Amino acid sequence: MLAVTGANGQLGRLVIDELLKKVPASQIVAAVRNPDKAQALAAKGIQVRRADYDQPSTLVSAFANVDKLLLISSSEVGKRTEQHKAVIDAAKAAGVSLLAYTSLLHADTSPLMLATEHVATETYIKQSGIPAVILRNGWYSENYTGSVAAAINHGAVFGCARAGKLATASRADYAAAAAIALTQPDQAGKVYELAGDDAFTLSQFASYISAASGKKVEYNNLSQAEYTKLLEQVGLPAAVAAMLGDSEAGAAEGALFDDSKQLSMLIGRATTPIEQSIKRVL
Repeated sequence: MLAVTGANGQLGRLVIDELLKKVPASQIVAAVRNPDKAQALAAKGIQVRRADYDQPSTLVSAFANVDKLLLISSSEVGKRTEQHKAVIDAAKAAGVSLLAYTSLLHADTSPLMLATEHVATETYIKQSGIPAVILRNGWYSENYTGSVAAAINHGAVFGCARAGKLATASRADYAAAAAIALTQPDQAGKVYELAGDDAFTLSQFASYISAASGKKVEYNNLSQAEYTKLLEQVGLPAAVAAMLGDSEAGAAEGALFDDSKQLSMLIGRATTPIEQSIKRVL
């Protein structure tokens, strides 16, 4: 049995889609916080089980008879470490033979504040003794393409990454990698640094939007403080704005760049170019 936590989420659903190409639906467990929201998965013959990161008692039963488990990192920054520990403890208690974890690109050396909880989780996995494969995911292209409409409307892309290179890939690319890690043999002990094949700066990103939309869009580089304040002004919670500002500042120093092409090698095809992702949004 293969199980995916957070299976109702954007990445989780894509991983499930990839697994369905490889194994029967009856061999897949969708571990979700709210099973009522996973009826579409159940209709495909997938086993839907309640697994709430904040209620450890739900986790051991959710992982019963599971051989390989994908722990998709929680979206609740600040609570991740304890939530992940609960999943790892339950996986060990359930006798899971392989744990895959979606970490952060170069987590062990990354200057991003996001890295702290990922490093803590990786350390706890190692201490648990569960055979594991670490999927250190770079930035999703969707982190940027979600703002394409606003960029066209304002004629500008805003950020504080200066000329830092961003090696993004689509969620679908990372989902394909996760599915392979769960289904291919000899994955235990591997650490993958996963990023897109072709990096870009935010100035280039703006130019790609211009080319695809026919509207002039330029990159407006702000200070980290200015960018963080702007994110708060458009409605993001202060903690989220601070995290994104920190990430952009880290990108300026190369924290979101990797040219090893481990992602494309793992999935057996080129990663999705950012230009293609922009066109899909438009």
